[in-house]
Amino acid sequence: MIFLRGANELDRPKVLIVDDDREIVDLIELYLASENYEILKAYDGKECTEFLHYHDISLLVLDIMMPEIDGLTICKNLREHSNIPIIMVTAKTNPIDKVQGLTIGADDYITKPFHPLELVARIKAQMRRFTQLNPHNTNHGQTIVIKDLIINTLEHTVTKGDIPCQLTPKEFDILLLLVQNRGQVFSSEAIFESVWKEAAYEQDNTIMVHIRKLREKLGDDARKQKYIHTVWGVGYKIEK
Repeated sequence: MIFLRGANELDRPKVLIVDDDREIVDLIELYLASENYEILKAYDGKECTEFLHYHDISLLVLDIMMPEIDGLTICKNLREHSNIPIIMVTAKTNPIDKVQGLTIGADDYITKPFHPLELVARIKAQMRRFTQLNPHNTNHGQTIVIKDLIINTLEHTVTKGDIPCQLTPKEFDILLLLVQNRGQVFSSEAIFESVWKEAAYEQDNTIMVHIRKLREKLGDDARKQKYIHTVWGVGYKIEK
């Protein structure tokens, strides 16, 4: 793994470039150097998975054919818990390969050989779409304070005082949804559809379980309701 860090890195979105061709990775990095991104580089599927586990990646540039774990598998697994933009890169020109990548969750697809400026344009377009049109990211790069909670929307971190709260991606998204819409009551169905991006036909007690776990990690409970308030028979909210 290679960590390339500079000044004010915490204020910059992280772009992870994954390709077993080091020259391509370095070339992409060169063309992204003038943009306000923190660049992370990996050269196989295993390294990519580790980066995704330990870092809050803002966008993923992902080659399909790689050692260890292929790009399609990584994309499919990532889509189970994250909606960050994914741009697939491949030497394959068969339209079926493109359809397969887009079907399992990729946001864009570029075929080798490509001009680096085209990829940079696609990265900027996907970042713009994600940060401006995704309601979960309207405060991208900002810090939100709720009582003694500090929520960093860029780093996807929550701290209570000086103590980190280890939230899962879904728990964080639920908290962020309520925080960014303080005073508004969300039903379980509305939370599920907003966070999971699926129709809430049979979500059972999924939201109730996630809210309970979220409260436990925040040091809250249904009786205290210090942060998350239950509106009985309606849903949940965070007070203004």
